Amino acid sequence: MEPYIIAYDLGTGGNKASLHDAEGYCLSTCFVPYSTQYPKSGWHEQKPMDWWRSVVQSTQELLKGCDVDRDQIICCGISGHSLGAVPLDCEGRLLCGSTPIWSDSRAGRQAERFFEHVDEGQWYMTTGNGFPAALYTAFKIMWYRENEPEMFEKIHKVIGTKDYINYRLTGRILTDYSYASGSGVYDLLKWDYSDALIEATDLPRKIFPDIAPSAEVIGCLTPEAAEQLGLSQQVRVVCGGVDNSCMALGARAFKEGRVYNSLGSSSWIAVSSAKPLLNEKTRPYVFTHVVPGMFTSATAIFSAGSSFRWLRETLCRNLTDESGDAEGNVYETMTKMAECSPVGANHLLFNPSLAGGSSLDASPNIRGAFIGLDLGHKQCDVIRAVMEGIAMGLRVALDELRKLTQLSDEMVVVGGGSQSTFWRQIYADIYNMRIIKTSIDRQAASLGAAALAAVGSGLWRDFEKIDQIHELKHTAEPVHANNSKYEKMLPVFVQAARYHAELGDMLTDLD
Repeated sequence: MEPYIIAYDLGTGGNKASLHDAEGYCLSTCFVPYSTQYPKSGWHEQKPMDWWRSVVQSTQELLKGCDVDRDQIICCGISGHSLGAVPLDCEGRLLCGSTPIWSDSRAGRQAERFFEHVDEGQWYMTTGNGFPAALYTAFKIMWYRENEPEMFEKIHKVIGTKDYINYRLTGRILTDYSYASGSGVYDLLKWDYSDALIEATDLPRKIFPDIAPSAEVIGCLTPEAAEQLGLSQQVRVVCGGVDNSCMALGARAFKEGRVYNSLGSSSWIAVSSAKPLLNEKTRPYVFTHVVPGMFTSATAIFSAGSSFRWLRETLCRNLTDESGDAEGNVYETMTKMAECSPVGANHLLFNPSLAGGSSLDASPNIRGAFIGLDLGHKQCDVIRAVMEGIAMGLRVALDELRKLTQLSDEMVVVGGGSQSTFWRQIYADIYNMRIIKTSIDRQAASLGAAALAAVGSGLWRDFEKIDQIHELKHTAEPVHANNSKYEKMLPVFVQAARYHAELGDMLTDLD
């Protein structure tokens, strides 16, 4: 009887359940969405029970569409969105109907007070936590203590998103090293929580869950979970990992120097290495890898695909009628128009900071801009400039990683933005790297979770099979003449960004 694997990709917008065969190939998927609530400024909440319902529903629907006996499914693994703060009491009961997710920034004051007696730079160099500090779990727990004191007194553990699902699956409360590294109190080099940082929060150490390796089997399905999911109680559950690290594994970045580019609404470039890549100025954000002994370090821009979507919804609305109602048709039309514009979009530059600045920018108040716009520019130039500007912003992020380590000469691209052959060529020319498109794009995190389950359950000896699963679809080699033009544009892009950061601060001061 052939064994099968179920992987769960618990993302910000919903859960995707995937069925994989014993070799790791994905046979089918099912996505069930859930919503995010924004009750106050900076508050981004989701309901853990929605996560569980989406896991149950996606599993049931996945099984309905597959000719696989439930007893053939022997293991499962999960990738979960980061920086969750789910409080449980000593009986394992959920203490909040809605909990803050990774992007929730309500804990700003708690972080500020923490850094009154902890050096902020040293904190970063210890934890690798390069996002704004308020997003990290420890500060959200401090917020609970100050704003929900009665609830806080009942807390036994605060766990992450995928850890809550694992608890519902097995009855065990654990996290893994990759998720723990986003707690705000984790020492990357010690591979453990930092007693000094926990002491500085004045939180009890026991509130943080015990840590297990990502591929460790933490238990089998409880009778209740098995019944709800429609699976056998013999299904083995591995601890899983944070989405950033699972995606790195699924995108082939599980060896030294391998790099991948996730092209979505926001986009990042991440490299896997035996040492965390830390820089106090540019702040790469680092997670412990789900691969033992390794780390995944990344730099990012906050508005990549979302900048292209903004372009479609504002300056390219006229193309909707021409392309039909389907969103993909509009993007295809936009891309064909961009091909009519030359490299450099007739000296038109675009800064993609529509969602504000990252740690790579001089100020978080920087905003997007067109540079060099004149009466001679056409719509095709504007579209190409946006595509090139997104790639240029990521080139700046790539160069920061290049300063810190030796990178592979090729990059795997995953995510929705990897679909366009034309755009992949732009990336190759701007990065001056070979861009690889494989059969794995939006399935990278799911493949990472499935690989953890396969190794943990003994189906695989190691992660080498991942390279075999990636079927090469397209290679974009950098064109020297194009790269030469982009290299001349890059200093202009960087200098303009510095000016725009200053102007962003001035605009903010007008309020």
